[in-house]
Amino acid sequence: MLATMANAMKLPRPATEADLLALPDEGRGYELIDGELVEKHGGLRHGRAQIRLGQRLEPYDRASGGGERPGGWTFAAEQLVRFASGRTLRPDVTGWRRERLPELPADEDAVVLVRPDWIAEIVSRSNAGNDLVKKRRIYYQHGVPHYWIIDPRDEILTVLRWTPEGYTEVLVAPRDERVRAEPFEAVEFLVGVLFGDDDDPGGEG
Repeated sequence: MLATMANAMKLPRPATEADLLALPDEGRGYELIDGELVEKHGGLRHGRAQIRLGQRLEPYDRASGGGERPGGWTFAAEQLVRFASGRTLRPDVTGWRRERLPELPADEDAVVLVRPDWIAEIVSRSNAGNDLVKKRRIYYQHGVPHYWIIDPRDEILTVLRWTPEGYTEVLVAPRDERVRAEPFEAVEFLVGVLFGDDDDPGGEG
């Protein structure tokens, strides 16, 4: 589909952010990786993990201070973020500390220019190489402090932390494990919730 669309529009090589935004619906479902327009693939398990992750993060999606909820973050799903020329990505879920990005742009099709503080990608069968290699490399090069990889294929959550030597694995957890995963340690959850488990006994938030 993308090849047909790109050929019909006679896109230049490498493609640009303008080419991305010129696609139908401002390029929803696509992102620009190293000058190439790439279609994102989801599916039922992908979408469910995205929704369940958002629910786990709700205690943080507010201003800091007050009550028992931690707060202090702004989150978005499928938000375009510009990292560099030829690199306008659409992470599955993105988070910014509110002192760096108090709120998202009013225009839902706007491209955010502020580097995220946390990103989660949900691995799709057809796009695994992007999430595990290409996008991971881009996020590291641009100093994204925390990167989560949620893999519905093996039902594993991997939590990575930025270091000068590269991303370091600080947590690799299977479906049956309960975790407090940085930078959201205040909320404990069962990893299996991300993959469809209905019960989260003892979970917080």
